[in-house]
Amino acid sequence: MSERVLVAMSGGVDSSVAAAILKQQGLDVVGVTLHLWDYPDDGSVKSRCCAPEDIHDARRVCDALEIPHFAFDRRELFLQEVVNPFVDSYLDGLTPSPCVRCNRGVKLRELVALADRLGAKRIATGHYARTDVVNGAPRLLRAVDATKDQSYFLHMLDRGTLERLCFPLGDWTKARVRQLALDLGLPGANKGESQELCFVPTGRYDAFVDARADARVRPGPIVDTSGKVLGQHDGVHRFTIGQRKNIGVALGHRAYVVGVDPDSGSVMLGDRELLLSEGAVLGEFTLAEGQQLPLSCEVAVRYRGQTHAARVEAHPGGARVRFEVPQAPVVRGQFAVLFDGDLVLGGGVITQVLPAPAANLGSSTIEVTP
Repeated sequence: MSERVLVAMSGGVDSSVAAAILKQQGLDVVGVTLHLWDYPDDGSVKSRCCAPEDIHDARRVCDALEIPHFAFDRRELFLQEVVNPFVDSYLDGLTPSPCVRCNRGVKLRELVALADRLGAKRIATGHYARTDVVNGAPRLLRAVDATKDQSYFLHMLDRGTLERLCFPLGDWTKARVRQLALDLGLPGANKGESQELCFVPTGRYDAFVDARADARVRPGPIVDTSGKVLGQHDGVHRFTIGQRKNIGVALGHRAYVVGVDPDSGSVMLGDRELLLSEGAVLGEFTLAEGQQLPLSCEVAVRYRGQTHAARVEAHPGGARVRFEVPQAPVVRGQFAVLFDGDLVLGGGVITQVLPAPAANLGSSTIEVTP
């Protein structure tokens, strides 16, 4: 009897092709979809993920592949682990990375438990990433297609999870994945991709937070580095460090958001040089098996961001990153992920930004001058 593998099915092309590849390999494939979120039925949302319509699409693919399909309601868990912290973070002046929290606290945690219930030894997803055994331990690696690599979102996986995970698309390009879906005539082979968060497909994060803030949103001043008031805003959740567009005031020269103070409700604008950071403090820090601090590596401070040479050292409650060359912007709430070439070494959430000597305003309390 062939080995059973559980495949996370989103209803999209990537997970559909992942299931098809494993079926072609002769494995006993079982499709599982997690129902995480609901959308309005007014036609305003064209691309969805993990909603009832996608459950239907996933089931159609499983029917075409002649594999069983199961759907499980995890909307309450998703709300508590991902959506509510997302709203809270923006109201606290942070810029969250919810996909990391979703993979860690919802998807993979639930898939492991469901695999046990369904008798599956292995778990597969449509992520673009790879695993390999390095010095006797399973390790996470970047995907071959650098433009689609999603290892950033999976940096925190422990050994037990990595031992059971497989990523059928890790060696594939997106174009090749799409072509196989067409060749196999899979339902939804021409389905588009959303570039936004699955639960904010319109991209309007501000409106999403507004609707769920429970009267916690308050207006405040937009100021310059001297504290002079330049204008007013409708809530700090509309701003992120490094933002240049849609800041609500025209100064006649290029200006960036260099400070967000949720306590006073103030947003500070300044020159790009004020965004330069020599490093960051990381919380929720995880390190791949076999790695020890201190270490020298490459660090990405946002998804699809360039990596930068840095030294990572132990720090109370996590780690501290020191860049060889100051970088901008480095934003609290995002995750800093450590790499050695294609090998993922670990990472953590940015809890404190260490400004470069000439950039000491980004995380300070903002003093307002009437």
